[in-house]
Amino acid sequence: MLPLPETGFASSLRQQFIYTDEVRIMALCGSLRLRSSNRALLLAAQKHAPEGMDVSIFDSIRDLPHFDPDLDGPERDPEDRPDGVLRLRRELAASDALLISTPEYAHGLPGSLKNALDWLVSSPAMIGKPVALIYGSTGEANYAQEQLKEILTTMSAVVVREAIIVVKGVRSKIDDRGTVSDPQLALQIESGLRALSAFVCREQ
Repeated sequence: MLPLPETGFASSLRQQFIYTDEVRIMALCGSLRLRSSNRALLLAAQKHAPEGMDVSIFDSIRDLPHFDPDLDGPERDPEDRPDGVLRLRRELAASDALLISTPEYAHGLPGSLKNALDWLVSSPAMIGKPVALIYGSTGEANYAQEQLKEILTTMSAVVVREAIIVVKGVRSKIDDRGTVSDPQLALQIESGLRALSAFVCREQ
């Protein structure tokens, strides 16, 4: 696990988690559909993660309230936030990296994912956090992915280019449970996650 800063919200978290050599990845799914291909890709990432890596999907994104700056101002106690927001921030702070899979809606990000990211803007745990992306692609234009990379960079996260996994024809290669039928895709997922793990280890 990456060391946490010694001030503010992240400092209080430091005392709550035990340090291990395991690389912990928090995964966010931009689709709320239970059987979405994006969730299937994250389930596949769990199955094909390299040894020593744990991928945990944050399933409570649907429970987050709409972002409200009045509930997230610097004058408020860091613990005085909605329960879902505190859970999101704690899991991010306890993770070494972030893995995101999202669809594209009207050339942009789904509102649920953007809302979750809005709640993380002021979180110190986001600064310098390595991020991997995995998504299905139907063509050359990936507006949502470019938008997501711009948002993450603005938030001071680090998008690991070697850990961007683009999957063409995703529905023909994976089922709803994340079982991969294409050996090349399995290798592609493992390779991308190894690149993420290597980046995390270099930064420690």
